[in-house]
Amino acid sequence: MSKELGKSSDCSVARALTVLNDPWTVLIVREALIAKSTRFGQFRDALGIAPNILTKRLRHVVAEGLMERRTYQAPGARTRDEYVLTESGRALSIVIASLADWGRQYLARPGSHSPLFVDAQTGVSARLLFADAEGIAHHPAELIAERAPDADLAR
Repeated sequence: MSKELGKSSDCSVARALTVLNDPWTVLIVREALIAKSTRFGQFRDALGIAPNILTKRLRHVVAEGLMERRTYQAPGARTRDEYVLTESGRALSIVIASLADWGRQYLARPGSHSPLFVDAQTGVSARLLFADAEGIAHHPAELIAERAPDADLAR
């Protein structure tokens, strides 16, 4: 389990950051979401990550409940592990989408690429937005952030 982050342990952002504690964790989840990667070699090849670091990061995402480790065996081969996103890991799609939007807007590079999230049935692309209780969309510049008890924000 992750360590608490100083005095901010009662803050949902601080708690999330203790789980998403380094870029590799987020990139592993991104690859699982977008490329449907589940195997060590797929993550290693896609990310260019050193095997020892990948091993540590995969242990971390499993320990934090973002992925589940499952054993598989290809015909004629030894047993191996694969890493499958849990509900908690799949729920990070909104975080990945938000990071991608921010990166496109503020860190744009020619020839770069980003995740595109589409409706699984229609193929229509979706975008992130803030919407109020009536479903009216708001630009982030129109909003202010305030502290509120998590219980008041439950869905």
